[in-house]
Amino acid sequence: MSSRQPQPPQEHQQQYQQQQQYQEYQQESYGQDSYAWPPQQQAYPPYYETYDPYAEPSVPSSPGTPVRATGPEPEPEPDDPGYTLPAVPESSWAVDNRRGKLLGRGVLGCLLLVQAGLSLRLRGTAFQDEALYIASGHYELNNLLHGTKLPVDFAGYFSGHPKLYPVLAAAVDSYFGLTGVRVLSLLFMLAATGLLYAVTRRLFNLRAALGAAALFSVLQSTTVLGNFATYDAAAIFLLALSMYAVVRTDRMRSAAVLLAAPPAALAFAVKYASGLYLPTLVLLAVVTAHRHRGVKALGRGVFLGAGIGALLGAGYVLSGPLGGISSTTTNRAQGADSAMKLLEHSAEWGGLVFLAALVGSVAYALRGRMGEMPWIEGATAGRVRRAGLGVVLTGTALLAPAYQIHLHTEVSLYKHVGFGLLFAAPMAGLGMARLVGPHFRHPQLGIMVYVLALVFGMVQAQKAYSFPDSSPMVAYLRTVAHVDKKGFYLAEEQEVPAYYLRDVTGWNQWQNTYFMDYRGKDGKQHTGPDAFEQAVRDGRFDVIVMHGSVTPATYEAVKKGLKGNTHYRLAAVFPFTTSSGQNAYRIWVKR
Repeated sequence: MSSRQPQPPQEHQQQYQQQQQYQEYQQESYGQDSYAWPPQQQAYPPYYETYDPYAEPSVPSSPGTPVRATGPEPEPEPDDPGYTLPAVPESSWAVDNRRGKLLGRGVLGCLLLVQAGLSLRLRGTAFQDEALYIASGHYELNNLLHGTKLPVDFAGYFSGHPKLYPVLAAAVDSYFGLTGVRVLSLLFMLAATGLLYAVTRRLFNLRAALGAAALFSVLQSTTVLGNFATYDAAAIFLLALSMYAVVRTDRMRSAAVLLAAPPAALAFAVKYASGLYLPTLVLLAVVTAHRHRGVKALGRGVFLGAGIGALLGAGYVLSGPLGGISSTTTNRAQGADSAMKLLEHSAEWGGLVFLAALVGSVAYALRGRMGEMPWIEGATAGRVRRAGLGVVLTGTALLAPAYQIHLHTEVSLYKHVGFGLLFAAPMAGLGMARLVGPHFRHPQLGIMVYVLALVFGMVQAQKAYSFPDSSPMVAYLRTVAHVDKKGFYLAEEQEVPAYYLRDVTGWNQWQNTYFMDYRGKDGKQHTGPDAFEQAVRDGRFDVIVMHGSVTPATYEAVKKGLKGNTHYRLAAVFPFTTSSGQNAYRIWVKR
């Protein structure tokens, strides 16, 4: 054996020489423990990867030690990371940052433009209800300003207080006409959609809020009421405002919920049927605060209920008797429509959004969040509370159909469906977001739901917004028939000519075709269709305007009275077309 020391391979000779020099340096600098790393380098340095062109080799401490790379020591992580995550909405699976808020508002603006376009595309002369409320508002306004006596007691049969919306509509009509009053309704509906967006974003998150606004904005009732001069749009806006106040004050003191009481009470006064949704607001006040207050959240419901009741009581005392509450809401006359027919039409006008709300309610009850941010998965409300919120909001959509099934009438159902869907829309938006999934996994599902709702809403709105074109009839009465303040006139949907010709006629000069008591020239008392027939035979009316679509029984009685009658002549026929088919105004003028 040779005593010669083995030599390192040729490629490591230079590294070996550097190692020897480093050992001599350590012996001189650190004494006997020269093979230890300097105190400031106690941490074992990272391995040097020979294939890393940017690493700098260090001198190994002894032969055979792998070559290490020296580099800056990693700084210890501080306890404070130096940043804060934004607050996460209660049932969100994403953080709402400033960019998301701006994007959400931009998308909301586009949705509102679509909603406005869908409403403004509808065209037509004044509908019977529009003419009634605006014309009555002019009489009520004159009564308030000048003390003029009212022609009839509008409060006795109106389904809302006649000195609220009708007066506002009449004031707008005085300057901007029927178009201005309809634009006012559009503003109310656009504001309701905006408030719905804010409510849903507060309850859930940005994606659900956009879904709720998107679905609600294209509903048939939303589209029609956005260009319809009745108090429905104002009532929906006030309910949305009250709901926003309830949700916005969920973490404040219990008394703060009283901010929701004035718009809720005013919504009932504007349209009595809004009272059907006041219990929903009270329950929502409890459910939204239960997570933060527990049992004490019941106090919010008590405060809100007492506040609404006190305001309504004070308003009733100040306004006097309101017979319309009984005749149009609490004790409304029974109809003859079947429950199956009402269910089918309710499903047709709001079934898609209601189904989306069911999906959202079930998904939310089973899982508070989706899996995009697992570190906040546990920060959700309890399952019972989540299920309760879904039941309160989604169940409200069933109130109007259930009430009208009880009454067996379809009158105004297409409008009332929208009231309930205003409350169900947040859950529908959440359901739409859950269909899309985390990270927009299935965007085609959300697009499909929105497009279906859009198509259904457009078709249904065009069908519902189909009124007889009364402009030729009104022009003939004004210019040829020369109606004035001396005559007495019979007209089907008499509110329409009474509104357009209010400058030359009075309200009581127009007889409707629903009911009439008449004492004939023979001294006999007649009522119902017989009264109309006998009045025509006696030549009681100066002008008769009929088309037969609204009151067929009266139309047949009038035709019997005109048969062989020398008092009248058929002066004009004006055809019109609606979604129900073709018809015509027929005008008989007294000879």
